Amino acid sequence: MIEFSIVFFAAYTGYLLMGGLLVFLLKDWNWKGRIVLVLQMIAAAVLSRGIITEVIRLFWYRTRPFVEQNFIPLIPHADTASFPSGHATFFFAIGTVLYLHNKKAGMVFLLGSAVIVIARVLAGAHWPSDVIAGRSLGLRVD
Repeated sequence: MIEFSIVFFAAYTGYLLMGGLLVFLLKDWNWKGRIVLVLQMIAAAVLSRGIITEVIRLFWYRTRPFVEQNFIPLIPHADTASFPSGHATFFFAIGTVLYLHNKKAGMVFLLGSAVIVIARVLAGAHWPSDVIAGRSLGLRVD
């Protein structure tokens, strides 16, 4: 049961968060406000995850725990750079922008983001410092 929970939170909770975000965005659609929010989330995700995280990985390659300690992770993952966590950066960047627009929805998204990254550490895909660095990058998008 514990393994199932770790796999679920590490691999599938992101889809639930994004689905919930879509419902939030479509509910009471306000074109001007929602378009600005969506554009800011896209910009934050591209900048933090797509650019900054990848530049860091060019200069600092860190092996994943399952590679270094020679075990099979609970979630399938390629042997790519581990630091910083792209999942943490992506979800915390979106959550931060959402929080700046709607505190309640943002807190729910950030809590879900924390659950995802903790599960990814427990699954063996990341070191704790990977997700802490990713979270820090994601939270610095303002």
